[in-house]
Amino acid sequence: MAVLFKMPVVLGFFVGLLMLGLASSAEFHELFQPGWANDHFIYEGELLKLKLDNFSGAGFASKSRYLFGKVSMQIKLVEGDSAGTVTAYYMSSEGPYHNEFDFEFLGNTTGEPYLLQTNVYVNGVGNREQRMNLWFDPTKDFHSYSLLWNQRQVVFLVDETPIRVHTNMEHKGIPFPKDQAMGVYSSIWNADDWATQGGLVKTDWSHAPFVASYKGFEIDACECPVSVTADEIAKKCSSSAEKRFWWDEPTMSELSLHQSHQLVWVRANHLVYDYCTDTARFPIKPVECEHHRH
Repeated sequence: MAVLFKMPVVLGFFVGLLMLGLASSAEFHELFQPGWANDHFIYEGELLKLKLDNFSGAGFASKSRYLFGKVSMQIKLVEGDSAGTVTAYYMSSEGPYHNEFDFEFLGNTTGEPYLLQTNVYVNGVGNREQRMNLWFDPTKDFHSYSLLWNQRQVVFLVDETPIRVHTNMEHKGIPFPKDQAMGVYSSIWNADDWATQGGLVKTDWSHAPFVASYKGFEIDACECPVSVTADEIAKKCSSSAEKRFWWDEPTMSELSLHQSHQLVWVRANHLVYDYCTDTARFPIKPVECEHHRH
């Protein structure tokens, strides 16, 4: 894989301070490889399409793993009747105590909105689901979906608008994902046992194949060789006096005022489920919900 190092110009007191990052805006094959069902991949110029039928779905994975940075891709979701289908886009480490950040697009019957479910796993523990509808139809055009990750926060973004923030609250005794390198993945699959109205609406295979389209693959993150230990990874991907990563700058430690207003708007107008307020599942509020500002 071609590796490009980006050194942006920094003004003021950052002049002369080296800002390091792995910047990649590339075609699919430069950053990713098929993970399963190669015969369900369709390549059309810069576009990649994954199809789901009653034989199989399909998925792909990044060739490398990363610790901190930003990953983005543009996705156009399944048009028409997509009930029962899930298009997933996520970052994940490996093992029983893995970390994971999920975008899951839950299909619906024609005319009903897609639901976007996000989730965060830390040390193998998930159950942090939030669901929302979007302020546009994600089946009509491509939209950008991004994950920004540093030592202070994980930010889920849609067209650069923050829709969820998972803040580092280690000072409260709450674990934060900061020591496991993650791969980047996407897949389309049948989940009609739960995806649409809790599994009440099943996949109508007469509408197959269901196709999700991708373009605009971008990774600007710290690449971690598989052979490197966790301690070496943490050292390699942390800023120091000799090197600085853009995602470690103070301005990236929290949302800007404008972004905070955007997040408040999204949650007020589009959030339809938040695990923090689900007293049936969690009679005792999860500890991070007690402290989280969002």
